[in-house]
Amino acid sequence: MASNVEAPERWYLALLGFAEHFRTSSPPKIRLCVHCLQAVFQFKPPQRIEARTHLQLGSVLYHHTKNSELARSHLEKAWFISQQVPQFEDVKFEAASILSELFCQQNLVDSAKPLLRKAIQISQQTPYWHCRLLFQLAQLHTLEKDLVSACDLLGVGAEYARVVGSEYTRALFLLSKGMLLLMERKLGEVHPLLTLCGTIVENWQGNPIQKESLRVFFLVLQVTHYLDAGQVKSVKPCLKQLQQCIQTISTLHDDEILPSNPADLFHWLPKEHMCVLVYLVTVMHSMQAGYLEKAQKYTDKALMQLEKLKMLDCSPILSTFQVILLEHIIMCRLVTGHKATALQEISQVCQLCQQSPRLFTNHAAQLHTLLVSISILNTVCLTTHQELWTYIVTNLASVYIREGNRHQELYSLLERINPDHNFPVSSHCLRAAAFYIRGLLSFFQGRYNEAKRFLRETLKMSNAEDLNRLTACSLVLLGHIFYVLGNHRESNNMVVPAMQLASKIPDMSVQLWSSALLKDLNKALGNNMDAHEAAQMHQNFSQQLLQDHIAACSLPEHNLISWTDGPPPVQIQAQNGPTTSLASLL
Repeated sequence: MASNVEAPERWYLALLGFAEHFRTSSPPKIRLCVHCLQAVFQFKPPQRIEARTHLQLGSVLYHHTKNSELARSHLEKAWFISQQVPQFEDVKFEAASILSELFCQQNLVDSAKPLLRKAIQISQQTPYWHCRLLFQLAQLHTLEKDLVSACDLLGVGAEYARVVGSEYTRALFLLSKGMLLLMERKLGEVHPLLTLCGTIVENWQGNPIQKESLRVFFLVLQVTHYLDAGQVKSVKPCLKQLQQCIQTISTLHDDEILPSNPADLFHWLPKEHMCVLVYLVTVMHSMQAGYLEKAQKYTDKALMQLEKLKMLDCSPILSTFQVILLEHIIMCRLVTGHKATALQEISQVCQLCQQSPRLFTNHAAQLHTLLVSISILNTVCLTTHQELWTYIVTNLASVYIREGNRHQELYSLLERINPDHNFPVSSHCLRAAAFYIRGLLSFFQGRYNEAKRFLRETLKMSNAEDLNRLTACSLVLLGHIFYVLGNHRESNNMVVPAMQLASKIPDMSVQLWSSALLKDLNKALGNNMDAHEAAQMHQNFSQQLLQDHIAACSLPEHNLISWTDGPPPVQIQAQNGPTTSLASLL
C-alpha cells in the first residue's frame, strides 16, 4: 500500500529531475526537457501534478521556443485544472499571469484583460499574487495608453497593500501611480501624492536595499518632474540626493532573508538598472543646462554599463534606456558641430527601433526631429505628447523664419505657441524658447524694440533656471540687434559673454555667430588686433563646420534624411556623393 502511494512521487520526481537537468544544460536541451515533461501524462497523474506539469510545459515553450500555440494550450489547461484544486494558488495564478503575457504577445489583449480580472478577483486571500496581478493589469493598460484605468488599478493596489500591512508595496503602487499622473500632466494630483510617498518612504523600516530603491524611485520622479518643467536650477538639490542615494545602494549587499510579509516580495528595478537610470537623468539635466561635456561623459559611462548588462539581460527597459541616451548624445553632437557622428548614432537608434515596434512608436517623432533638416515637417503629426509637440513646433518655427517664405504656416504655428497667452505646456524652458523664437522673428522683420522685449524675457527666464544655451543664443542675438542699431559698446557687452558661454558649453553655431560679430564690432571700434583674432576664430569655426558637413554628407547614413515616413530603413547605402556647398550649411 505504501509503495503504491510513493510510486507516483518517485517516477514524477525522476522525470522532473531529468527535465530540469536538460533545461539548465549549457546550451539548454529544450526538446529533451519537453519530452520528459510530456512523459508525465503517460502515468495519468493526479490533478495537482497534471496542472503543475501543464504549467511547466507552457512556461518552457513560451520562454524557450516559438511554439506559442502549444504553449497556450498547456497554459489554458493549467489554468482550468488548477481552479478545481483547493489551495493551489501558486500554479493557478502563475498560469494566469504567463497566459496573459502570451495573449499580449499575440496581440490578443482583449483575451488577456478578462483573464487577469478573474485572477485578481479570486486572489484576494493571496497577497503576493493579488498585488502582482494588479501590477500586471495596470501595465497592460499603460501599454494601451489607457492611463486612467491603470491609475485606478494602482490606487486599488495601494489600498489593498495598506490593508494587508505592506507599507513597502503600498509605496510602490503609489509611486507607480505618481509616474502615470506625471505622464498625464495631472500635476494637481501629483503633488499631494508625492508628498504622501515621501512620508511613507522615510517612515518605512525594512530591508535597506528595498528602502533605498524606494527613495531612488521617489527622487527619479521628482527630478524628471522638474526637468519636464524646464526647471534646471531648481532640480539640483533633488538630483544631488538621487546621486548620493545610488552611491549608498551600490555599497549595500543584497539581503537573502525573505520579507515576513508575502506582499513585500517585490522590488522596483535591479540595482544595476537603477545605476543606468540615474546616469540617464543626469545626462538629461546636463543637456538641458548646457553642460555638454558632462552629458557626454555620463552618456559614455551609461552606454558602457548597458553593453555589459545586455550581454546577460534581455530586459526591454535596457533598450529604452539606450535609445534615450543616444537621443541626448545626438543632440550634444549637433550642438558641438559633430553632425557626422550624430548621423551614425541616429542610425544606431534606427537599428534598435527595428528590433522593437513599440520602441519605434514611442521614438519616431524624436528620430525625425533629430533629422531636422528635411523631415521635421513630418514630425508634428507623429506625436500626441504635448511637450514634444511644442518642442517640435518651436524648431519648425525656427526653420520657417530662416526660410523667409512660409509666412502663413509660420503665423499659424506662432499662434499655437504664444508665450504671452495660453502657452500649451507648463515647461519653463519651452516658454523661454518660445520668447526667443518671437525675438528672432522680430529681428528678421526689423522690429528691433519688440525683438529686445522678447529676448530680455528669454534672458530673464533662462538666467532664473541656468538654461545656458538659451542665454548664449539670446545674448548673441541681442548683440546683433545693438550692432545693427549702431550701439557698438552695448553690442560688445552682449557678444563677449555670449562667446564665453558658448565656448564653455561648447556651442559651435553660437561661437561662429559670435566670432563674426566680434570681428565686425572690433573693426568698427578700431581694435584691429582683436578684429584679426576674431576673424581667425571665425575662419577656424567655419572650416570645422564645413569639414564636418562634408564628412556627414559622404556617409551612407546621410540617406536617412530622405526617410520621411514609415518604419526606419533596414539598411543604409550611399547613393549620392557629398554636397560641399556652403549654402547647404545655412
